[in-house]
Amino acid sequence: MAGPIASIGSPAAETATRDQGSYRPALSLLASLFFMWGFITVINNTLLPHLRSVFDLSYTQTTLIESVWFIAYFVASIPAAKLIARIGYQRALVVGLGIMALGTLGMVLASHQVSYAITLTALFVIASGITLLQVAANPYVAVVGPPETAPARLNLVQAFNSFGTTLAPLFGGYLILVYSIKYCLSSAS
Repeated sequence: MAGPIASIGSPAAETATRDQGSYRPALSLLASLFFMWGFITVINNTLLPHLRSVFDLSYTQTTLIESVWFIAYFVASIPAAKLIARIGYQRALVVGLGIMALGTLGMVLASHQVSYAITLTALFVIASGITLLQVAANPYVAVVGPPETAPARLNLVQAFNSFGTTLAPLFGGYLILVYSIKYCLSSAS
């Protein structure tokens, strides 16, 4: 739906649900987005000890890595809402994914340059993209299907977010462990 934000029960929301026919594909995509940003948000914290050793950071600098993530939520939320009002939920979701992709490319650059400043900037960009996704996806889940089942759909997609936050530390710990073992084996030879 491109255009102004529609509230539940509004004519725009009812038109959106009638025009979509089956909302299950959209809901599946939204659930995967909720999983993804839950995963990414928590993996950030899992990687903090690794980043601390790579950059030889003080506790203040380590805290700044975590803080810049949530500062992005504060900074980007109102511009995200204004963008959604201008271009609609679906296009805003695509823009949010694009912003996250740019931030991810920034993390690749930071890993090649081993730059703390680039890492902070890239994390801010990724978190700004996630902020746009969250601001767009929550109300979109509510209007994508019948209004009477909106709370159930929101609970369902939020469960996927929680699932992502549960799996991320396990995955991050595994990656760090494998990396550490490979590093130790290469150093020993």
